[in-house]
Amino acid sequence: MSKLIDNSITIYEALQNIKDGKYVMPAFQRQFVWGMEQIEKLWDSILLDYPIATFLFWHVDDSNVTWDTYFCSFLSEVTFDSKKQADSVNYELTSINVKNTNTAVLDGQQRLTSLFLSLFGGAYIRPNYARKKTGDKIVSKLLIELNKNKISVDEEEYNSKKFDIKFSEKIGRLSPTQFEIKNILDKKFQDETTREKAIEEAIANVPADSKDYARNILQKLYIKVFVEKLVRYTEIIDMKQDDALEMFVRFNSGGKALRKSEITMSILEAYWPSAKTEFGKILVDSYAGFGTDFIIRSALMLYGDVVKSNINKKIAEDLKNDWSGFKKALTNLESLLKEMKIDVSRFSSSWNVLLPIIYYIYYNPDYDKNIKGVRAYLLRAIFFTYFQSGTTSKLQQMKSNINSFDYEITVEMLEQMNDLRVTDGKIEDVLNSEKGSRVAGEVLYYLNLEWTNKNFKYEQDHLHPDSRFSESKPVSVAVEDWKRWHGMRNRLPNLHLLEGRSNGSKSDMRLVDYYNDMNDEQKTKFCKQALIPQEVSLEIVDFEKFYDARKIILTERIRELLG
Repeated sequence: MSKLIDNSITIYEALQNIKDGKYVMPAFQRQFVWGMEQIEKLWDSILLDYPIATFLFWHVDDSNVTWDTYFCSFLSEVTFDSKKQADSVNYELTSINVKNTNTAVLDGQQRLTSLFLSLFGGAYIRPNYARKKTGDKIVSKLLIELNKNKISVDEEEYNSKKFDIKFSEKIGRLSPTQFEIKNILDKKFQDETTREKAIEEAIANVPADSKDYARNILQKLYIKVFVEKLVRYTEIIDMKQDDALEMFVRFNSGGKALRKSEITMSILEAYWPSAKTEFGKILVDSYAGFGTDFIIRSALMLYGDVVKSNINKKIAEDLKNDWSGFKKALTNLESLLKEMKIDVSRFSSSWNVLLPIIYYIYYNPDYDKNIKGVRAYLLRAIFFTYFQSGTTSKLQQMKSNINSFDYEITVEMLEQMNDLRVTDGKIEDVLNSEKGSRVAGEVLYYLNLEWTNKNFKYEQDHLHPDSRFSESKPVSVAVEDWKRWHGMRNRLPNLHLLEGRSNGSKSDMRLVDYYNDMNDEQKTKFCKQALIPQEVSLEIVDFEKFYDARKIILTERIRELLG
């Protein structure tokens, strides 16, 4: 069980710990994203006596990290672009020696990096004319104006700075009344016997009416850095890396709530810097809407532990080294689905169902000889909403079962799995799915796969129109029956797929009238495509007979689809 310890130290102590390598960041931290203005406002807040929020630290030692648990050192310099935003920098990865390093920062990275850059590091600006690759940059210093007569604070502007603190690259033309904030680290300011003299020297060029103002600023700056324990932190002891990742996800970093997938991606990029670029080359055309999560989860399925959902060095390197094999598996998946007349793009928001097929394709060179087993798995998983909950454990279950069946997906294997076995109860649930539901939409799509044209838009439509059940009941129908039919009208046996324009023209037309308006050829085509039972009346008074007869046809067709 993890323990929490609350403590506080001075800014100087915290930054000295970073300099000495005692403090690091976990590999799943994201890039430094603060701009110059945010750093200026942080110092403004400190001098205004505002708290700078609490920090979350994770105590690391031999019990909770291993040699391949990677961390990042803090940035010692940063280059800002012409808009004064930090250029994206991937931190250097390092493994740690717990004899020297004992703390990983889970929350507070942006603030601590900003303070470290201000006092111990370097800041540069890349001018407009310079491209990132040329490396041209200008030194920038963080300065505070000590002459109060030069300060123009906009009282009207909300959240404006109260002190004149700003980065400047005009190093050759500094005003004699500007003080570089990092100079407070000079020994003469730290030593009590020389501090007063050092302050007087620093304010020598300040006009007489601003001397007290300037003196107070420098005394306060000394106190804020060296005396007041402004870095208040909670340290978590005895916590494993997976839990640290989980906790980190719950925090906001740099003002943006992070999703676990973003952190996983930043870990992966740390081991393989061009990962995102390579992913981008795959996530186009048929795979356009899939996103990086899909690739990461596929990699975990193929090379790691899909339940843990954590990218480590081994998985990252396996993916990088086998990138062509991985891409080939996705190309083969697209081809296999095409043979079944299914577009892979259909799964852009429900891709978990594809991962066992990718695993099967990757490890079985004869994957294309078993379309029947793959189709049976795919449609059972979709119709029975297999991945509605417990996704990772179900993926692991599929992986284990495929392994034990010699890297095959077979109907026999599916029949041994409770969730994917075909039963009367599951078929009944599918038939009871209602208009607009995911299951009803999927079942209608696959039932009609043979004749639908992918260039047309199809809609779910009632055979006996919905509106008829809101009107008065036919005289020959009992009240109880009519009520029951009202509940049945939205279910699968009264639904079919209709091309959008046809659906618009059919509107609320009675089924019998809609049918009688057709010529013989159209009637034959309609009965075949909509699976209309033969020799059953299409009048509303015979709704239940029609419903039951069509239910029998649908049951037979659905069982065929499910292998």
